[in-house]
Order: sequence, then C-alpha cells, then structure tokens
Amino acid sequence: MEAEPCDAVPPKSQVKATLRLGTESYSVVADKGSYSEQLVSLKEQSMVILKDFITKHNVPHDVPDELVETSSSEDDDDIPDKPSIKSKKTKLT
Repeated sequence: MEAEPCDAVPPKSQVKATLRLGTESYSVVADKGSYSEQLVSLKEQSMVILKDFITKHNVPHDVPDELVETSSSEDDDDIPDKPSIKSKKTKLT
C-alpha cells in the first residue's frame, strides 16, 4: 500500500473562472505561480475581458463624425455678459 502525499499540487491550474456577459461566455484560466499569483492573474485577465466587452457594446451608432455647429458666426457677438455677483462681506467692528 502506497501513500500519496496530500500536499502534492497537480500540474494543472488551480484557478479558473467563466464570465457570462449577456449571451457571450468567456473562460479565464490562470496557470502559473502560487494561488495568490493566479488570483491576481485571473483578476487582470477578467478586467481586460470586461473592458473589451464594454468597449465593444457601448459604441454609439448614430453619432456623426463631426459635431454640427448650430450657431452662425454672426451670433457670436450676441453672447450676453454674465452679471457680476457681489459677495457680501461682514464688517468687523
């Protein structure tokens, strides 16, 4: 009867995750280093996936390339001045 050491670490990764964002599914596997290093790697990979997903699905479709200026150059002279606001000062006597 042979005893197997319980501290043996299998050669495969210990940290895995599946991200489901809407209808899309992403698998993240961290396979190098200690558990804490694998968790850090998993977090970094997950953040990249999330950033790419947000960028991909947050693109406005109906925005023109250049903003259309609604005012003409003649209207630039008609900009009203901001009224001056006087601050109240307390008098010390």
